[in-house]
Amino acid sequence: MRSRAFGILLMLTASSVWGQVQVSGEPSPSPLDSVSPLEHHPRISFGPAPFQWGSDVRIFESGNWSGYAVVGTGFTEARGSWTVPSVDCSANPNGAASFWVGLDGWDNDTVEQTGTESQCNGDHLVSYAWYEFAPKGGVTITSVPVSPGDSMSASVVYVAPEFVVSITNLATGESYHTSSPVPGARRTSAEWIAESNGDAGLPDFNAVRFGPDFTQAVGSNYAADATTSGPIGAFGSRVKASVLASANIDEAVPSFLSSDGTSFTVTYWKP
Repeated sequence: MRSRAFGILLMLTASSVWGQVQVSGEPSPSPLDSVSPLEHHPRISFGPAPFQWGSDVRIFESGNWSGYAVVGTGFTEARGSWTVPSVDCSANPNGAASFWVGLDGWDNDTVEQTGTESQCNGDHLVSYAWYEFAPKGGVTITSVPVSPGDSMSASVVYVAPEFVVSITNLATGESYHTSSPVPGARRTSAEWIAESNGDAGLPDFNAVRFGPDFTQAVGSNYAADATTSGPIGAFGSRVKASVLASANIDEAVPSFLSSDGTSFTVTYWKP
């Protein structure tokens, strides 16, 4: 099953998946009161994937991350954008998926990140913004409402000795930022990730689209470290792709990067 899923989904380009799944059920009258904030985690690594793309991009399997990372030293910023997906909660009424940009976590135990959550509460979908300076817990951002279809822009910037996280709903113009020191942060990676968040696993989000090809957020899906600054593709052989898998089944798979090295989709695989 995994090889079939992998072979089909890797043929998708960053612009090829446009279908949306409708939200199941009516919105919760008090959505943020109906769910508990979830914690996000560094990458759970299963090692290199058995199938590679035959390019400079190395692909790895993970128990919780799907998307792209770039590795290096002395990262000072990561900028990203994505469109909040619609989610069908009927197949997994307790599922939760996070979509975020951040620094660290690829191969260490801190992550400085901000993003959106798509969390199922029974048949109701609750979408909200959050930030986290892991290993501290996640914090819900109540001042930036989020709905499926909204395009988000976010960044994590290191201004010694603190990390500054910012997130903006491009559909409404509402934004939020905060900062904190993170003792032990190594600044060795930047990421653009769809994460399985919670014990119940992923809900059916169909596909989430990262990058300016979809959001028109100029300068997003960009990072800077001690030697390189530019879009994901500018990091060459230091670009890493992550497939989310469990029990030898692929659950979420990234597409190839777009030709300008900025944009991609992560597709939920329906077994």
